[in-house]
Amino acid sequence: MAYKFVDKYREQGARKKLVALLRERGISDERVLTAIGKVPRHFFFDETFWNQAYKDIAFPIGDGQTISQPYTVAYQTELLHIQKGNKVLEIGTGCGYQTCVLLELGAKVFTIERQENLFRRTIQVLPKMGYHPQFFLGDGSMGIAEQAPYDKIIVTAGAPLVPEILLKQLKVGGILVIPVGDANEQKMVTVLRISETEFEKIVLDTFRFVPLLGDQAW
Repeated sequence: MAYKFVDKYREQGARKKLVALLRERGISDERVLTAIGKVPRHFFFDETFWNQAYKDIAFPIGDGQTISQPYTVAYQTELLHIQKGNKVLEIGTGCGYQTCVLLELGAKVFTIERQENLFRRTIQVLPKMGYHPQFFLGDGSMGIAEQAPYDKIIVTAGAPLVPEILLKQLKVGGILVIPVGDANEQKMVTVLRISETEFEKIVLDTFRFVPLLGDQAW
């Protein structure tokens, strides 16, 4: 894929319309909406498909993966309640769009991807866009224990259950957001770590993600 970093009034206007649409759909955190409005989503698309970049749809990015629907990105991000300086673990870097939104919110992001082709592509593209998370290649279902604990953990693939190993990497008071279900659809789940041994789980709306692969997943 050839990347051409041009962000003109047309693309900026399209982002404003996307933000307005997300607000209409119920996203109410203005900080999240502002972050969505800043990230040039078309940079993650081949120039041929730039007309698709600001539609509220998922789109194939290769290697059997997709760039998530903007509503889904905003929904998960809103549930995290990111504060500036939060240490965030992202399971499933993908193309890096969600990563950029987290960085725009002031998070310190540790992001892991198991698909080497996506990983190699993203570690080149994001720094050129001015985004600098800490990148890792490996099994995201295992988390990144050596960098734990985290204030927030976000999983961007559907899991059959909440991996216990991820809960152990969450700080007390921290939040995990993960889609849980079967291969066809999942419920968005938030987990708040109340103490060393207590967790509060809330099951929310239905989504459809690519499957989380690894030792603690499918």
